[in-house]
Amino acid sequence: MKSYKVRMSPRARADLKNRISYLVNIKKNPQAAAGVMDDFHKTRAMLESIAGSIKEPDSEILKSRKLKRINFREHDYFILYRIDGNTVMIMNIFHALENFETKLD
Repeated sequence: MKSYKVRMSPRARADLKNRISYLVNIKKNPQAAAGVMDDFHKTRAMLESIAGSIKEPDSEILKSRKLKRINFREHDYFILYRIDGNTVMIMNIFHALENFETKLD
Protein backbone atom coordinates (compact mmCIF):
# COMPACT_ATOMS: atom_id res chain seq x y z
CA MET A 1 0.00 0.00 0.00
CA LYS A 2 1.31 3.42 -0.95
CA SER A 3 1.99 5.90 1.82
CA TYR A 4 1.53 9.65 1.40
CA LYS A 5 2.91 12.64 3.24
CA VAL A 6 -0.04 14.93 4.06
CA ARG A 7 0.43 18.70 4.10
CA MET A 8 -1.99 21.62 4.42
CA SER A 9 -2.14 24.75 2.32
CA PRO A 10 -2.40 28.08 4.11
CA ARG A 11 -5.96 28.32 2.82
CA ALA A 12 -6.89 24.95 4.36
CA ARG A 13 -5.35 26.02 7.69
CA ALA A 14 -7.47 29.17 7.61
CA ASP A 15 -10.57 27.15 6.67
CA LEU A 16 -10.09 24.84 9.65
CA LYS A 17 -9.35 27.71 12.01
CA ASN A 18 -12.48 29.58 10.86
CA ARG A 19 -14.73 26.55 11.30
CA ILE A 20 -13.42 25.86 14.81
CA SER A 21 -13.67 29.54 15.72
CA TYR A 22 -17.29 29.61 14.53
CA LEU A 23 -18.19 26.63 16.72
CA VAL A 24 -16.45 28.08 19.79
CA ASN A 25 -17.27 31.78 19.46
CA ILE A 26 -20.58 31.93 17.59
CA LYS A 27 -22.23 28.63 18.45
CA LYS A 28 -20.66 28.63 21.94
CA ASN A 29 -19.99 24.92 21.64
CA PRO A 30 -16.36 24.04 22.43
CA GLN A 31 -17.31 20.36 22.71
CA ALA A 32 -18.47 20.37 19.08
CA ALA A 33 -15.26 22.15 18.07
CA ALA A 34 -13.19 19.49 19.81
CA GLY A 35 -15.17 16.77 18.06
CA VAL A 36 -14.64 18.36 14.65
CA MET A 37 -10.89 18.71 15.33
CA ASP A 38 -10.66 15.07 16.37
CA ASP A 39 -12.57 14.03 13.25
CA PHE A 40 -10.30 16.20 11.10
CA HIS A 41 -7.19 14.53 12.52
CA LYS A 42 -8.66 11.06 11.89
CA THR A 43 -9.61 11.97 8.33
CA ARG A 44 -6.19 13.51 7.70
CA ALA A 45 -4.53 10.34 8.97
CA MET A 46 -6.66 8.24 6.62
CA LEU A 47 -5.33 10.26 3.68
CA GLU A 48 -1.83 8.95 4.44
CA SER A 49 -2.86 5.55 3.16
CA ILE A 50 -6.01 5.89 1.03
CA ALA A 51 -5.69 9.22 -0.80
CA GLY A 52 -4.91 7.61 -4.15
CA SER A 53 -7.68 5.04 -3.95
CA ILE A 54 -10.54 7.52 -3.58
CA LYS A 55 -12.60 7.69 -6.77
CA GLU A 56 -12.36 10.61 -9.12
CA PRO A 57 -14.97 13.30 -8.40
CA ASP A 58 -18.15 13.71 -10.42
CA SER A 59 -17.73 17.49 -10.37
CA GLU A 60 -16.15 18.85 -13.54
CA ILE A 61 -14.76 21.79 -11.56
CA LEU A 62 -12.95 19.45 -9.17
CA LYS A 63 -11.70 17.29 -12.05
CA SER A 64 -10.34 20.33 -13.90
CA ARG A 65 -8.43 21.39 -10.77
CA LYS A 66 -7.22 17.83 -10.09
CA LEU A 67 -8.93 17.82 -6.71
CA LYS A 68 -10.41 14.90 -4.82
CA ARG A 69 -12.84 14.91 -1.91
CA ILE A 70 -12.90 12.98 1.35
CA ASN A 71 -15.71 13.41 3.86
CA PHE A 72 -15.13 13.58 7.58
CA ARG A 73 -16.32 10.34 9.13
CA GLU A 74 -18.51 11.80 11.87
CA HIS A 75 -19.27 15.41 10.94
CA ASP A 76 -20.70 17.26 7.96
CA TYR A 77 -17.36 18.57 6.69
CA PHE A 78 -15.07 17.48 3.89
CA ILE A 79 -11.55 18.00 2.63
CA LEU A 80 -10.54 18.84 -0.92
CA TYR A 81 -7.04 17.66 -1.71
CA ARG A 82 -4.57 17.22 -4.55
CA ILE A 83 -2.01 14.45 -4.99
CA ASP A 84 1.46 15.28 -6.26
CA GLY A 85 3.65 12.18 -6.28
CA ASN A 86 3.84 10.96 -2.69
CA THR A 87 2.43 14.17 -1.24
CA VAL A 88 -1.19 14.97 -0.50
CA MET A 89 -1.89 18.68 -0.24
CA ILE A 90 -5.07 19.57 1.61
CA MET A 91 -6.37 22.58 -0.28
CA ASN A 92 -9.70 23.42 1.40
CA ILE A 93 -12.06 22.33 4.15
CA PHE A 94 -15.78 22.95 3.70
CA HIS A 95 -19.06 22.26 5.43
CA ALA A 96 -21.29 19.87 3.49
CA LEU A 97 -24.02 22.52 3.05
CA GLU A 98 -21.70 25.11 1.49
CA ASN A 99 -21.70 25.79 -2.23
CA PHE A 100 -17.98 25.08 -2.33
CA GLU A 101 -17.61 25.29 -6.11
CA THR A 102 -18.18 29.06 -6.00
CA LYS A 103 -15.56 29.46 -3.25
CA LEU A 104 -12.60 27.73 -4.88
CA ASP A 105 -9.58 29.87 -5.72
